[in-house]
Amino acid sequence: MEVKEEKYRVILADDEPLILRSLKVAIPWDELNLEIVGEAKNGEEALKLVRELSPHMIISDIRMPGIDGITLMKEVMAENTKRLFIIISGYGEFEYAREALREGAFDYLLKPIDHDELVEMLRRAKKNLEKQMENDKLLHSVQLLSVLARERMFAEIIEGNQSQSPMQHMRWLENSELQEDYFMAVLQLDRYMKLNEKWSSEDKKLWLFAIRNILSEWSISHGALTVFPFHNGEWVLLFPSARSGHKEDIGKDIISLIKHNTKLTCSIGFSQTVAGIEQLRGAYQSAAKALYQRFYTDQEGVFLDEKPQNVPDREVKYPKQLEYLMLESIRTLNNSRLMSLLDETKVHIENQAMTKEVAERVIVELTVVLYRQFEIMNLLPEWSLEGLLQELHSLGSLNEMISVLKVNFDKWIKESSSNQSKENIQSVIAKSKEYIAGNYHKDLSIEEVAEIADLSISHFCTLFKQVSGYTFLEYLTQCRIDKAKYILKNSPVKVYQIAPLVGYQDPRYFTQVFKKLTGMTPSEYREEGV
Repeated sequence: MEVKEEKYRVILADDEPLILRSLKVAIPWDELNLEIVGEAKNGEEALKLVRELSPHMIISDIRMPGIDGITLMKEVMAENTKRLFIIISGYGEFEYAREALREGAFDYLLKPIDHDELVEMLRRAKKNLEKQMENDKLLHSVQLLSVLARERMFAEIIEGNQSQSPMQHMRWLENSELQEDYFMAVLQLDRYMKLNEKWSSEDKKLWLFAIRNILSEWSISHGALTVFPFHNGEWVLLFPSARSGHKEDIGKDIISLIKHNTKLTCSIGFSQTVAGIEQLRGAYQSAAKALYQRFYTDQEGVFLDEKPQNVPDREVKYPKQLEYLMLESIRTLNNSRLMSLLDETKVHIENQAMTKEVAERVIVELTVVLYRQFEIMNLLPEWSLEGLLQELHSLGSLNEMISVLKVNFDKWIKESSSNQSKENIQSVIAKSKEYIAGNYHKDLSIEEVAEIADLSISHFCTLFKQVSGYTFLEYLTQCRIDKAKYILKNSPVKVYQIAPLVGYQDPRYFTQVFKKLTGMTPSEYREEGV
């Protein structure tokens, strides 16, 4: 069903009833998408109506009893500069009309009124209002984008993005609470993949929004430094170290709160205490390590990364490099490479002479990490993680464990590779553009947008260029620079703060890109007033 466009509200003010009647009848208000919401015979009535009805536009005679048109305009504009005034004046009042223009009137019209001229004037006024509303939406989003940029900056550090030095990060944060000791909690919804399959897209948004609200409200009253979503079904909370003795109570309180309000279960992993914003990544790894313990239990819980006292570190080496290579294989859906790396993992475990218990823990941790990569890519499996881990636990040999992993991952990658979108190409690319327009300020990757389009990355790249005429990066860059240009022209936000608001974490790189596309630096563009 077509959504009806909201009409712009108009108030007419004139002390001559004949003029009011002719304006109402002779102008095609509906066709112009304008609506007369009030009429006034003098300035006092008009001012009262403006305050009651909040119109977008006022058409007023310049001379009226009591408050005249110019005085009315000054009063109204002092309260809201965005309202448009069209002044009607007589031939002998031209100087008054000029004064009205100096005071901010949109335009003026001489009597006797030429209705065709007024219609054209109203069309221009409407376009002005439409542009104004579009710009207001962008400016209203600047504050929200500042919060999102801060969260995105935290996520960048957690993910290991080294595009900025800690000093540059601090320049954005100015006074960071993370210079003191702190610890991290990572909350994950239990069985999120199954929930994701069951929820519609709208349901998912509502549930995740509800949980964020619950966590945000709880955080304000319980001394958390910040809370923000990280991956789907996962939230990060930061706490000052003064609360480190209360991790169990904090975790139980949050789990109980989520369950009470949403009937959903979750688990929480707590990191060791760290200091400095550059330690966010280490804190996340510590909390994630604690969460791995969830897969040895049958119910939700609170898990801590606590190094046992007086126990020497194990000499066993976790295959971190192999894990990294396997994650890359999954991201590129390189099945043969993943199978080969699983064989190398088997050799690594054998060379380390791990006990069955230790080997199983390494394989479980590796399985969970790889599973999460599929989850992040939104490639939903037909099998559950819990079921696979139970099967691994029941096996008696390393060969059997590796074989089970190979069988399952082989099937999963092949299914993911063959999954093709059935949507109309134009519709898919239009949806992709819409997503880019709503998320340009984030660290938006081609993988993320290809996921929205439900296409492989290579297929998405080909179709996007065919339909739009631009590569994904060209289109995203142009979108970001267009938004930056508007912020530069219409707000006092500093240049280095604009960069993260439009998706660039490095202000110097943002400046380079801006100059390449516009021929001038952001500061020069602002000074030029282009």
